[in-house]
Amino acid sequence: MIDQPNYSRRQRSVVVSEPQCQRGASVPHGAAGPLGRMAWRPLLLLPLLSVAVSGNTAPRFNMSIVSVPEDLPVGASAFWLTAVDADGDQLYYGMSGQDAFYFKVDSTTGEVLLVASLDREEKAKLSVIITVTDQINTEVSGKLAIIVEDRNDNPPIFQNQPYITDLSETWPIGSSIYRVLATDADSGSAGRVRYEIVSVTPDDAKNHQLFCILQNGTVVLNGSLNYNSQSTYYQLRINATDGVGCVENCTYLSSVAYLSVNVVDEPDLAPQFLNEPYVGSVPENCPLGTPVLTVSAIDRDKGVNYALNYSLLNASVPFAIHLATGTVTVRSALDRERLPSEEVLLEVLVQEEKLDIYGQVAQASATVTIQVTDVNDNTPQFYECELPACDFTASPQSSFRGSLEEHSSTRVPVGGLHIVAHDPDKGSNGAFELQLQGPDAASFSVSPSRLTGTGAVQVLVKDPSTVDYERTHVMTVEIIANDTGNPGNCCSIAIVTIQLLDINDHSPRFGQSMYWLPVLENSPAGTVISSNITATDPDSADFGRITYKLLPETILDIFAVNASSGEVLVRNGSLLDRETRSVYYATLQAVDGGGMTGSTYLEITLQDANDNAPVVSGSYNVFVNEGQENISVQIQAFDNDEPGTSNSHLRFQLEPGAFSANFTIDPATGVLRSLGALDREALGRALQGKVVVTVRVHDLGVPQLSSLVNVTITVEDVNDNAPVFLNEPYVFSVREGQAGTFVGSVEAEDADQTEVHHRISFQLGSSSSSFLLRSVRLGPGHYQGNLSLDPDVALDYDRLSPAHFNLTVRAENTGTGDALNVVLTTVYVQVLDVNDEPPALVPASPQDVSVAEDAQPGLLTTLQASDLDTNHSLHFQELGLACYKGAGSAGHVCQDWFYLAPNGSVFLNSSQIDYEVCDLVTVTLRVEDTRTEEGNPYSNNATLRILISDVNDNSPEFLPISDTFVVVPEVSPVDLPVAVVKARDADTGSRGAITFTISRVVFLQDNGPNHILSSVFKVVTAAEGDLYVGSIQVASNLDGSLKGRYQVTVEAQDGGTQSLSSLAVLDIFTVDQSYRVRLVFSTSVNEVQDNSVKIKAALTVATRATVYVAVIQSAADAPQSRSSRAQEKSVMEAYFVYSNGTALGVNELSILVQSNQQALSELIQLGLTIIGPGTVVEPSKEKELIGVIVGLAAGLMLLLLVMTLALLATRRSYRRKLKAMKALKMASTLTANVAQQGPAIPGTNKYNAEGANPVLNLTLDPPADLGFDEDSDADDASLNSLDENMVENPAEGSPGPPVLQLGRAGALAHLGSCEEPLTAALQAHRTNPASKPARPPGDPNRTFTFSNPCLDTTDL
Repeated sequence: MIDQPNYSRRQRSVVVSEPQCQRGASVPHGAAGPLGRMAWRPLLLLPLLSVAVSGNTAPRFNMSIVSVPEDLPVGASAFWLTAVDADGDQLYYGMSGQDAFYFKVDSTTGEVLLVASLDREEKAKLSVIITVTDQINTEVSGKLAIIVEDRNDNPPIFQNQPYITDLSETWPIGSSIYRVLATDADSGSAGRVRYEIVSVTPDDAKNHQLFCILQNGTVVLNGSLNYNSQSTYYQLRINATDGVGCVENCTYLSSVAYLSVNVVDEPDLAPQFLNEPYVGSVPENCPLGTPVLTVSAIDRDKGVNYALNYSLLNASVPFAIHLATGTVTVRSALDRERLPSEEVLLEVLVQEEKLDIYGQVAQASATVTIQVTDVNDNTPQFYECELPACDFTASPQSSFRGSLEEHSSTRVPVGGLHIVAHDPDKGSNGAFELQLQGPDAASFSVSPSRLTGTGAVQVLVKDPSTVDYERTHVMTVEIIANDTGNPGNCCSIAIVTIQLLDINDHSPRFGQSMYWLPVLENSPAGTVISSNITATDPDSADFGRITYKLLPETILDIFAVNASSGEVLVRNGSLLDRETRSVYYATLQAVDGGGMTGSTYLEITLQDANDNAPVVSGSYNVFVNEGQENISVQIQAFDNDEPGTSNSHLRFQLEPGAFSANFTIDPATGVLRSLGALDREALGRALQGKVVVTVRVHDLGVPQLSSLVNVTITVEDVNDNAPVFLNEPYVFSVREGQAGTFVGSVEAEDADQTEVHHRISFQLGSSSSSFLLRSVRLGPGHYQGNLSLDPDVALDYDRLSPAHFNLTVRAENTGTGDALNVVLTTVYVQVLDVNDEPPALVPASPQDVSVAEDAQPGLLTTLQASDLDTNHSLHFQELGLACYKGAGSAGHVCQDWFYLAPNGSVFLNSSQIDYEVCDLVTVTLRVEDTRTEEGNPYSNNATLRILISDVNDNSPEFLPISDTFVVVPEVSPVDLPVAVVKARDADTGSRGAITFTISRVVFLQDNGPNHILSSVFKVVTAAEGDLYVGSIQVASNLDGSLKGRYQVTVEAQDGGTQSLSSLAVLDIFTVDQSYRVRLVFSTSVNEVQDNSVKIKAALTVATRATVYVAVIQSAADAPQSRSSRAQEKSVMEAYFVYSNGTALGVNELSILVQSNQQALSELIQLGLTIIGPGTVVEPSKEKELIGVIVGLAAGLMLLLLVMTLALLATRRSYRRKLKAMKALKMASTLTANVAQQGPAIPGTNKYNAEGANPVLNLTLDPPADLGFDEDSDADDASLNSLDENMVENPAEGSPGPPVLQLGRAGALAHLGSCEEPLTAALQAHRTNPASKPARPPGDPNRTFTFSNPCLDTTDL
């Protein structure tokens, strides 16, 4: 248990007492009795009388109330005292009253300066007495009310912390869950507070939207909670910010509190089965009550675990389930073959014992599959059916009938049998063997020979030769089904009767294997080729009836056969062509009624007829050159009719035509010859030089047949004509600067007819490199040469002399190299002048221009440009202007800063340029020639860079201070950072470098005057990029007894030549010693120090506060009672401070620690035993001074005491030795049995043999060393016989003297049984009075010492 002592925090207050008048007291100095008082009163009337005589009037005030802001700096002017004097005299002002110490009045001007800081929250209205005098009339006074105007200088403070609530997971959305309250001591908008949830732990986007807070501090649930699938704990960080409704010059302060939300689970979820699906098995002959499997389910409500009950929904199944455990057992006898299925499906229902939050029974269901395994207890049986439509519930059969053709092949099944063998057992239990027996078993086999469960059974032919219809018509076999796994009931027999069927086993036969048949080609359809070819078959009835077929089927398009008589006929005579095919081969097939066949081969030969006209071989296209003589062409032809007959003998002749007179042909050989030379140009151009003659070729057969063939003689063209120019002379003109432009055309013709001979190409002479001439075909032999300028050459009129060209153009026929086919002509080209030169900037890239950001408007620079054309007009144009800051764009801030005139002058157009906004301006420009006729009138685009230089025109700017700074003076060493300020300066370079200094520190004391301090804090400046950070550190030891806050004014100064500065004021709250808490541990100091990190972590978890450890010391060093010191080993004193400046006292700490069981348990394990108030030291200057004086006096007295004790100790030592000698002398008269034996006893006066110790009264061993030697160790013993030593008796029965233990090292172990020291000593003395003789050494009843660890000199 942790003690929670009740205590009251000491409050410091200042009591001001006024002196009280008492009756009979003496009259103060300078006062008189009644007569004295009346004596001086007329003197007061003298000034009044003098004023009345002079007529001077007293001044008067015209003010009764003023207002002063509470953040007015000390030393600033607060207001002015104004009074009116009708006489215009010099006035003198004054101020008094209980609140006058805040101000200082200039008596001559009436200006009132503030000398002490104001705090409206501490005192909102001040009241003073103001006075004015003209030093002529009586002083005039009046009351002046001073209203302290509020400023936002107090952050909101959360009340009634900590905030902890338990919330059901079914809490409806939109409901209020808690209300926090933060108050602000300020007034107006500065005191109005708004709330905001800054973050939610666990931190994710969904949780942040789970809660919202209204402006009255009510926290509302904004989403659904779920104990199982979401977090069970949420911590909301709530920010309270004042200044709501502020419009201008706003300052915002804020503080943070934490709301802990514990989600409470509700029974809202149905139970859930585990490890699904459930599958089990059980044999069909198992005893009742056999367990099969166990189902298990859980309650998904993690925080609520109700008992679960199991039941079966389908009660007709032969199984049962245990209500509590979910174990499924066998309820009734199992027969797998009688069950509807070997898999039994159970529907298991699980229900929670109690109703859920909806008043319903929470339940879930699951399907359990139980496989009933088989036992071999059935005999295989035969059934006549076809799978799968078999009914095995019907009676089995033992006889079957089937049929089979004789001589069927091996493994051909017997037809008409539908035998199915079935064993209802499963798996290997349903396996059985099949075999044949009976008179005909050797001719057949059974298939399959082994079955499992169910299968169709077939009887197959094994020996076809024995299956012969002529030998027997019926055969019989027996099928044996043997279940080898069930010897007691193994077999069943089925008898199979097989009826044999007769087959056709003879085929038809022809008399010859081949027949030769002639027929004339083109014979008409139906012509009989052969009528006496027949076949025979020895079979009777239908098997002996024969029909005929002609094969292959492709020949049936030409020939046919009579199916019953076997006559061969012509089907289509038009297909009989000897010249195409002279011989046909066919097969004549005879088929009997059983489908057996016999065949013979037919050779059919075609006889010739004159039915083919002559055929000319190839085509005749002859090419000759014009003018060529003796042209001959051989015509070749043939006839497909039978060679050597008149049907194939041929003759040639010319057919009449346009050119038949120019040729002749030999009738027998077919040689065609020309009668003279041919001229290509004499032929029409449309004939393209082609001469066509027609030749007829005919045979001598009956009827006579003939064919025509055209012989084409192409007269090849010869290049015998030269080109001729048309439309001469050629004169053209062209404008300068037009590269590639068309100049003009020349034309020429060539009379040759072919392309190769009348193609014309045009070429320019060698002196015309600036022109191109391209040939274009206009028609056959008609060409045009298009003259144009080279695309890479632009003529410049100003650079040509003369400005014209005489070009030589040559027309050349490319088909020959003869000079006669080349023709020349001259082309005159005149060049026309135009304005076509673009302007250019000089230089091409303008130089950069620099301007300071504080420059005044005016001319910056003038740009220059030039143009090669003599007639030009140049104007500058601004194409675009871009603003840059650093490496990025600055937008359009510089659009109006600069202006480009048409003459090239660049002006600064604004006095508002700002380096901090834009440091580089680029102007894109060009020059235009307004008189350009052709070409580009513009120069190349150029960019003018205007560089803006920086000046020191920005003061440092502090970043808003949103943090609350707290310092614990007692644990704040020098150089400890306690606060941070940050500032930026928009200027660059050294002008933007910031140095922080502390200009003023004021301690605002709670319920007391303010103090201006120096050298309390210092500031260290560091740069983080363009941000400067000032770390405010402790510069000297802080006074831990002060209550209030430090108001620190920090100055930021830049590094410009004329530096600029800014001020920022921040508050550093102090935590005084009254919040010091004492934690007592049962462990040692070293253990507490080693575990300090864990202790602080546990305390932080419990309090959510920062832990500052002031001291860790031994309990013996801490002020406390002796009983407490016996149980405690170490003490830790610490402070518990929140980020908003508030601290925890011992009561609040005890409540928070005990409310957090986890942290409490961890702290107890770390040795924490007591939480109590800390030691508060509240020194004052008066006490410190008194303490110094007392310390000096005590030191002097201690020195004197030490010297005195040293003298007394020396004197007493010698006196004791002398007394001991006397005692020894007396002891020598004692008998030996009376004398004490053994060593001297520590803790007694060993020099006294007379019982000099008044407590122990023990005897002394005379032989003991009395320590007379100067170097004896006797003086090392205590001068006081009652010091902190103890003597322990040896254990009973053990030899040896008592053991001396110095100090209290072993005393702590016996504290629980300590006796009061003096009582114990006296009791020991009574048990062994001095009158009795001393007991001998070793006597167990001898009492010579006692052991009491509580004995010390102080107690005695």
